[in-house]
Amino acid sequence: MTHPRQAPRAATFTYGDYLTWPEGERWEIIDGEAFDMTAAPALDHQELLAELVTQFRTFLRGKPCRVFPDPDVILPRADEADDQVRTVVRPDLVVVCDPTKMDGKRIRGGPDLAIEILSPSTASHDCLRKRRLYEQAGVREFWLVHPADRIVTVFHLGSDGTYGKPHYHDRESKVAVSVLPGLETDLSLLFPPLETVVRESRREYLARQAAQTQPTPRPRASPRARPRARPRKKAAGRNPKRQA
Repeated sequence: MTHPRQAPRAATFTYGDYLTWPEGERWEIIDGEAFDMTAAPALDHQELLAELVTQFRTFLRGKPCRVFPDPDVILPRADEADDQVRTVVRPDLVVVCDPTKMDGKRIRGGPDLAIEILSPSTASHDCLRKRRLYEQAGVREFWLVHPADRIVTVFHLGSDGTYGKPHYHDRESKVAVSVLPGLETDLSLLFPPLETVVRESRREYLARQAAQTQPTPRPRASPRARPRARPRKKAAGRNPKRQA
């Protein structure tokens, strides 16, 4: 199949096509439509993901559930063969508790928890398309991490198969993970305190700049004491009174 960048607009793709694309590129397919996700994640995105993986992996050590960063997740319809699946996504992090969904290469079916870390280029894709997709796939818990706003939005799947009202958590919160009883994610480790910036007024700034640019005055030399004038000697000569 043609690479999606060269394919006609109306082309549809499957997981079989996905496996033929270059490994250095990052793509997602939703209902046959390909989305280019190759842009390198920002540093804060990578730091957030590393901290999440650490907290989940530490808790899950010795437990049957598994955590995976950036895996291939295929979401088939009914008994669709893998290479015919028309939806393939790569969440930033998933937790899977059903061993039959893991085959060492991919995850087949909805994970128990999916986490997406938002970026300006993927925000609408993650908030709209993938939220609806995870809901349809039966993902029991879905997180949206907002690096710029420093909050986490959490959705829980209700008994009616839809996500209810979202819950918002700031950096002071500890989020209880409903699919992993006993785990509380510490958001203060996810979002460290911001550096305090002390701002000065324009007048203070100008005064400081003026003080820095003025030349340093040279120290004045102390006045030297003048030597006292010696008394002038009278010229030797005759005394006029004696001459009279």
